[in-house]
Amino acid sequence: MNGGAFMKITIRQIEGFLAVAECGQFSQASRRLNTAQPALSQAIKELEAELAVRLFDRTTRRVELTEAGEEFRAAAAKIMEDLSQAVGNAKGVADRRRGRLRIAAPPLLAAAVLPQAITEYKALYPDITVELRDVGTEEIVESVRSGKADCGLGTFPAMDDGIQHLALVRDRLMVFCAKDHAFVEEEALRWSALVAQPVITLTRQSGIRLLTEVGFETAHLPFRPAYEVTQVSTAIALVEAGLGVAVLPTYAAAAVQDRKVVTRPLIEPDLAREISLIQSSTRSTIPALTGFVPILRRVAQQLAPYRDG
Repeated sequence: MNGGAFMKITIRQIEGFLAVAECGQFSQASRRLNTAQPALSQAIKELEAELAVRLFDRTTRRVELTEAGEEFRAAAAKIMEDLSQAVGNAKGVADRRRGRLRIAAPPLLAAAVLPQAITEYKALYPDITVELRDVGTEEIVESVRSGKADCGLGTFPAMDDGIQHLALVRDRLMVFCAKDHAFVEEEALRWSALVAQPVITLTRQSGIRLLTEVGFETAHLPFRPAYEVTQVSTAIALVEAGLGVAVLPTYAAAAVQDRKVVTRPLIEPDLAREISLIQSSTRSTIPALTGFVPILRRVAQQLAPYRDG
């Protein structure tokens, strides 16, 4: 049997063959399959023609498997079992009962937003495997574009072809200060209040730093940072030590819940950036991601209590 002949064999023929092999009669097999007996007989003839072997020895009362039929029966049963399993697996993925979800996110967002979102998601879909990569923005975009990640979470510049955005929440810049700082008495702070303070900021490789510069420039203020660090966690540690105040996004507050640090919104100007979910625009959205998005959006919004609107 060559590959071309095999491709002409149909599921209907295999189902008919197995039914006849089990029942030993065309009439009983046709009733089980809810099909006309002549149609079943024709299907078996066509199958035998494709295989170029006789599968049944026919008598007046029964049909019995030939040696070739016995050999084919084992293989045919395995084919139908594998097909049934494949159909069940596909339906399970579509119903979000099983599957895999791969997420890429920057370290701070991965720590602040995703644990709660994944916990809630796994409670609903326990058989879906969630994989998390905490990497930089450029690697997030490349992972989504190449298919290594199903989605990416973060703040992203305008993308070229192949990437689509889904806005989750607008995240405002805020002042982070020690609990014994004078700013604690204020409900909100103008950018002008930062001029006399040692400001802790991220390096210029960070989008947060660039937005901070926009804030000072918009308020017509000089910007002379006292400390420039790479990680948000380092900036928060310096704030807690009383070495200055930091301008950071709202979601960074999730990292200071047990620290001696408080946050206050910044106004005049009130600056925000959009946290988005990105995915490939050239691939179909996997069912596992469809179920994750509303949970992720709700958790992200809970972590941004000063969000716009």
